[in-house]
Amino acid sequence: MSVLVIYEPGRAISAETMVAAQQTRLPVSAAVIGDAPELASCKLDKVYHVQHDLLAPYTADAYTLALAQLIARVKPELVLLPHTYQVRDYAPRLATRLGRVLISDVTAIRQEADRFVFVRQLFQGKLNADYTTQGPGQHFVSIQAGAFRGDQLEPGAGASETFTPDLDAALVRAVAREPFRESQRAVDLTAADLIVSVGRGIREKENIAIVEALATAMKAELAASRPICDNGWLPMERQVGSSGQTVSPKLYLAVGISGAIQHLVGMKGAGTIVAINKDADAPIFEIADYGIVGDLFEVVPALTEEVKKAQ
Repeated sequence: MSVLVIYEPGRAISAETMVAAQQTRLPVSAAVIGDAPELASCKLDKVYHVQHDLLAPYTADAYTLALAQLIARVKPELVLLPHTYQVRDYAPRLATRLGRVLISDVTAIRQEADRFVFVRQLFQGKLNADYTTQGPGQHFVSIQAGAFRGDQLEPGAGASETFTPDLDAALVRAVAREPFRESQRAVDLTAADLIVSVGRGIREKENIAIVEALATAMKAELAASRPICDNGWLPMERQVGSSGQTVSPKLYLAVGISGAIQHLVGMKGAGTIVAINKDADAPIFEIADYGIVGDLFEVVPALTEEVKKAQ
């Protein structure tokens, strides 16, 4: 049994996926399309450098064909991929091409007897669901950003091999264009030292003013979890999370935020995390440096007044 990681250069989540693979305690190899010199100092059995003119620029057709050939040769039990936008594009068709399914957004992996159990979060992190696979490999799994710590990557070295797939330009149906460039945001949360973020616990749009008053008193930026922005209560540019901005302020104050992995991904780099939530079992408390279990409608106004007095 072995694990093959499809490594996407330049992505921190790729290192996190490598950590997930190493924690299975199976032999781990990596496949990379492009340059990834950092893999030379990573504990791996082998690094496969997949090279072909049709792989640059990226197209789902070429990636699927190339990686399917490599997987057929290597025959890993598990194929782990970072859950990036690019992987979301080609991984389902890659798994389907090999007659398999893809278990996506996995946040944890554990072993029970002779099989692996993959954990996914449902309903914005309210529930954890266990998934297992049947039959022999290959089993395809994408790893959610922030689920594993990239700084726990085991150092070492491994062999290197160049793999040149057999690709036909006629089978590459997509035409690559210039990469999408997002327009500049009016609010750059990444530059903020202090952030007060509001979640679904605020209940109604009108109640956001309570949290906004605290942010104003603290001279902090106001941010939000995805449900708030999806409802149009705050602009999308104020969203923190995997589909919003990734921030690392000195202080991150989470108000009424349960702590779904998609949100934690965007703020785990904060220096100090303070959480206010009436649910003592909310996942946000697992990473918070300080936690207040209480009704935000009582705690936040009182905190705002204390901040004003201190100033």
